[in-house]
Amino acid sequence: MFAARTSSPEETRKIGEALGKLLAPGDVVGLMGYLGAGKTVFVQGVAKGLGVKGRITSPTFTLIHEHYGRIPLYHVDVYRLNTPSDVETIGIEDYLYGDGAVLLEWADLVLPILPDERLDVTIRRPDNENDDNVREICISPHGQRYEHMLEELKSIACRRD
Repeated sequence: MFAARTSSPEETRKIGEALGKLLAPGDVVGLMGYLGAGKTVFVQGVAKGLGVKGRITSPTFTLIHEHYGRIPLYHVDVYRLNTPSDVETIGIEDYLYGDGAVLLEWADLVLPILPDERLDVTIRRPDNENDDNVREICISPHGQRYEHMLEELKSIACRRD
């Protein structure tokens, strides 16, 4: 596991950007955290790391936004869906096993349908923290590919430029 503390949305985006540079087709990232935790801010960074141009917003009402950079980025938000079977009806398998990287907000709601091998990112505001911008980002790998990816991410994120 990798844990980082950020003190601004820009710092959260920077960690996402570092991850975006490492993603490959078929990668799945489950994003977890309460409403307003910074999941979409993190995705904005990932999109930058993938070379995506344009504005990144939450797909809460459209469910899936497709963006194109070095590889396709499929930004999925399942907050408004009630069950894993509801998510299956939107054709999620086509994305999960497709030609791009999937970043799925509210992944904790649909864990049974996600691939066993994936990266989980949990973003939360620390308890007893007075600064509304501070976040803890915990990244957990599931599977050998993601363990290697996390090691590379650690070396990038901990590097002093």
